[in-house]
Amino acid sequence: MSNEEVIIKTIYHEKQILQLCLLHALNNLFQEKNLFTRADLNALSEQLVLADPIKQHWTRAPLSVIFKPHHNALSGNYDINVLIAALEGKGKEVVWHDRRNGADTIHLDHESQDMLMGIVLNIPVKRFIGIWKGRHWVTLRIIEGVWYNLDSDLLHPYSFKDTREVKDFIDYIIRSGGEAFLVFHKNGDKDQEASQA
Repeated sequence: MSNEEVIIKTIYHEKQILQLCLLHALNNLFQEKNLFTRADLNALSEQLVLADPIKQHWTRAPLSVIFKPHHNALSGNYDINVLIAALEGKGKEVVWHDRRNGADTIHLDHESQDMLMGIVLNIPVKRFIGIWKGRHWVTLRIIEGVWYNLDSDLLHPYSFKDTREVKDFIDYIIRSGGEAFLVFHKNGDKDQEASQA
């Protein structure tokens, strides 16, 4: 077994269930099972509604019991507001990558890893022979010096051969209508995480 195969076996990688891809993307980003649960994300979604000054528009809609402002009560399908709230709750900072700039403006080298935790992508998808269109959350993360695609739809993590391949993938996603969100450690949080491990 090669060194890369050993590393891949130790990587935490949740698989897709319902439309809970944001839940899987977050746990894959932090490399920890159940760091976030469906109940956690539902609670964050409800807190966002309570903090919304125009919440009365949502609470009176006929299907508001199922189709909530920031998620679907039956299947998940959480939005960007939940991603940001979840990450900020863990002391991380989320920065939207301006799609007008290519991925070459993202610093993926080892020196930037002191601050950059990973990248979360929001990708347009078509399912059921193109009948259903939606969006899918995917995590990219560097582990042991190698960038991985931790997409919950993949059978196992995909290792990129180098940062050029990562940037080409991000550029492809952006050209396809996707969005990239950079997740940064705040003020030495990476050092605290390492000491807790």
